[in-house]
Amino acid sequence: MSAVPESEIPADVPELEPREGQQVRYTTCYMCACRCGIKVTLENGRVRFIQGNPDHPVNRGVLCAKGNAGIMKQYSRAKLRAPLRRKPGSERGAGEFEEISWEEALDELTERLRRIRAEDPKKLAYFTGRDQMQALTGLWASQFGTINWAAHGGFCSVNMATAGLYTLGHAFWEFGDPDWERTRYFVLWGTAEDHASNPFKRGIDQVKRNGGRFVAVNPVRTGYQAVADEWVPIRPGTDGMLAMALGHCLLRDGQFDWAYLVRYTNAPQLVVQTPGEPGDGLILRDEDGAPLVWDLEQEACVDGRQAEIAPALFGAYTAPDGRPVKTAMTLLAERYLDAAYAPERAAEVCGIPAADIERLAAELAHVAFEEAIEVPCEWTDWAGRKHDRFIGRPVSMHAMRGVSAHSNGFQAARAIHTLQLLLGSVEVPGGHRAKPPYPRPVPPPARPARETAPDTPLGGSPLGFPVAPEDLVVDAAGEPLRIDKAFSWQAPLSAHGKMHTVITNAVAGDPYPIDTLMLFMANMAWNSAMNTAQIQELLCAKDEQGAYRLPYLVVSDAFHSETVQFADLVLPDTTYLERYDCISMLDRPISEPDGPADAIRQPILEPEGDVRPWQEVMIELGARLGLPAFTNDDGSPRYAGYNDFIVHYERAPGIGFLAGWRGADGDKPLRGEPNPQQWQRYIDNGAFFKYELPLSQQFYKFANKGYLEWAHEVGFIGAAEPIVMALYAEPLQRFRLAGQGLYDGPAPPDATDAERIAAYCDPLPLFYQPLEERRIEADGHPAYPFHAVTQRPMTMYHAWDSQNAWLRQILAQNHLYMNRARGEALGLADGDWVWVESHNGRIRAQLRLMEGTQADTVWSWNGMGKQAGIWGLEPGAPEATRGFLVNHLIDDRLPAREGEKPLSNSDPVTGQAAWYDLRVRVYKAAPEEQGSAYPPSPTFRPPPGVENGPLALLRYATHRARELRRSLRDTLTRGGWQ
Repeated sequence: MSAVPESEIPADVPELEPREGQQVRYTTCYMCACRCGIKVTLENGRVRFIQGNPDHPVNRGVLCAKGNAGIMKQYSRAKLRAPLRRKPGSERGAGEFEEISWEEALDELTERLRRIRAEDPKKLAYFTGRDQMQALTGLWASQFGTINWAAHGGFCSVNMATAGLYTLGHAFWEFGDPDWERTRYFVLWGTAEDHASNPFKRGIDQVKRNGGRFVAVNPVRTGYQAVADEWVPIRPGTDGMLAMALGHCLLRDGQFDWAYLVRYTNAPQLVVQTPGEPGDGLILRDEDGAPLVWDLEQEACVDGRQAEIAPALFGAYTAPDGRPVKTAMTLLAERYLDAAYAPERAAEVCGIPAADIERLAAELAHVAFEEAIEVPCEWTDWAGRKHDRFIGRPVSMHAMRGVSAHSNGFQAARAIHTLQLLLGSVEVPGGHRAKPPYPRPVPPPARPARETAPDTPLGGSPLGFPVAPEDLVVDAAGEPLRIDKAFSWQAPLSAHGKMHTVITNAVAGDPYPIDTLMLFMANMAWNSAMNTAQIQELLCAKDEQGAYRLPYLVVSDAFHSETVQFADLVLPDTTYLERYDCISMLDRPISEPDGPADAIRQPILEPEGDVRPWQEVMIELGARLGLPAFTNDDGSPRYAGYNDFIVHYERAPGIGFLAGWRGADGDKPLRGEPNPQQWQRYIDNGAFFKYELPLSQQFYKFANKGYLEWAHEVGFIGAAEPIVMALYAEPLQRFRLAGQGLYDGPAPPDATDAERIAAYCDPLPLFYQPLEERRIEADGHPAYPFHAVTQRPMTMYHAWDSQNAWLRQILAQNHLYMNRARGEALGLADGDWVWVESHNGRIRAQLRLMEGTQADTVWSWNGMGKQAGIWGLEPGAPEATRGFLVNHLIDDRLPAREGEKPLSNSDPVTGQAAWYDLRVRVYKAAPEEQGSAYPPSPTFRPPPGVENGPLALLRYATHRARELRRSLRDTLTRGGWQ
């Protein structure tokens, strides 16, 4: 229906939205991790409504229910109002707080931190949740001198990120995106509808409008999966097997991009084949460390970095020193073509018919090779060779937590990337494209800091990317030095840390006790804990003398969460509409494949109560403690506050937190001296910066001379050299050799670590049964026939939004969802209350039956269940009486073996929390047990300034809405008003 011409609008149409007194300001949303641009309309000093910013590169004006409902987060009654201290003599967790001033709070914290730093800096553990300023908090931690810092990635999707960075130099999510404009076949693996919500809505819409095919691999058909052309209902934890079976079909049928693999990956590099001897499985290198390939024309081993050679992709040869070698591609083919990865075997494991696996592989190959596309454009590759076009394989993929949150997720994600490489669909038109500042070298060159000393900053970041056992953060005996045991033999590539293990380890004093734990935006006492009830008990655990085993807990949050309840000191944060903030390329970028981008937040409203942005607190604490990056030589504060810090801090000459409008006059993008007017330039531009790469630099970034030279110039990479993608991950083989006792260097300290390292640090993708699942079966536990997983609904993000009156009206109770046919076969009906039992505990939940669930899977929405009295919830709130938390069923440690040390329930390579390895059984609750969730929640008292009485505010407006009555005829014909 077309719009009515202005000349035909009746004169008596009332003004529906009076604009007098309204102001419009731009900032960045924080209702989830998408970081969409928003346009906020103010009326009389209050938010009238929030819309998407149509110019913003992330969302292009699209905004979801969460983004629009940011109003009710701003006016939530769960907001903290002032610093709080647990009352002397009160018990931790009782919620008995007293309000104190900021000066008193910071004096108390400064004194404690100063003592810790002077004695042993690692006695401070500082971990942050779903924040977006890890570059600042990481800098602060390294300046303080503690290695015990990380963000939430270890229990989110570190498997996905690490697998990509050790394979491609980038990954999914913030690291790369499908080429939505050109892709013809899009495969989405294990992604719920909250991840990249608005960009993916736009992207999927574009794929479908362009006639592309969308295939969703997921045990649950909701959200994105509901609009897919094909839903592949896979068993949880078997994605790696499916990816390898697809690769099996491609290799068997010769459907792979031979030239791409030779030119851009390490597939032709020669690998030493001397089983049982030192050096086995390492890449053959010359005296200068150059990788060697077999040149078919010279019939000799040559430096594989040369341009004008003819490397063999397959073959077995003899090295100049007499050792047998094979190409990496040969080893990959031998692994993939084994019957263990044939479609027939994969069908048994994944629950997907072999014929469907064969068909999917054929479809991928057909689109990649028979529907290849070209983008006419002159460009030069790394060797100086001129090209007049970019060749594209229009197949793209994306994967997230459904793949990542398993103890086999690292190798599963590597298998998906390997599938992309076989198709030649990485960084090409129509494929999966890196987002600057990615790609980076494989893996990135940073190594985790290890050495600590009193009153001394670390020599680098607490996080990094090990390439050999020498890079681990362990002591001389091989024992972990970090409280979370990241970068140890238990998780050598834990690039994002292991935040989910911190409280358990600290209370146990394993590997040592700590003094203070600081948490920012991390609900570790509830939905971010794998074993929620046990964690709450541990937070209150005392030693023989009556002292808390975790002596001091500091929590910064904007809202009254379950974790706030257990704090000794609470520092209230502001909301995203009340502060300055930056979304930096030094952190988690919002770039697009066609160019880098970053953004800011600016205060739209004055803060309510005596609250401060955590960013400002970090800057002030840094100055109070005399941390070098935050103080001048005379000990005075270097920065006037957060804004001043962002403008003037430089990680390297000309490189700061914000990339836009650098230089004294703001005329230097990406790199240049500080610009005092930088914040204002962002505000004037709608709160974001975007740099558009020329078309000649937008593809093949890993081997594109123009891009590589530019990326080096602006500081994204250390040298303008080609980035070779790794089908064969040699760093993993170094660790495996150590586990086998064949490495000339550090070795695992005990047999358990050695066995795990040797088994799972495989340089080629492999599939293995999830670890907890395997142990439960081996231990003879009662049968647990169902996989149990969670996902976040499109209208909620973690636990953040249960205080949001608008979003609660959409969803306030979660259910347990089961395949309808499976449920009916068990005698269960829709609406029944059922017991859900694991080896670790049981919960009671209300059942819903649906067709769109894989037959061996039950699932629910994450973070919906709440504790009574928290988040400003009213008495009898459905979240606390009928909602439940699957976390009660999960253990953060694997079932123990006799004589074995405790092992984290996580991926043995990266430490990723294995949330989705959970197995359960489900049975109907007794009649007297119907109607409420279990375990029941105690009612917590709110802290001063937070209300949780009867709920009054369900609607909100800055002025009374106009009431209009329209006839049906008018509605249908756009007639006159009545």
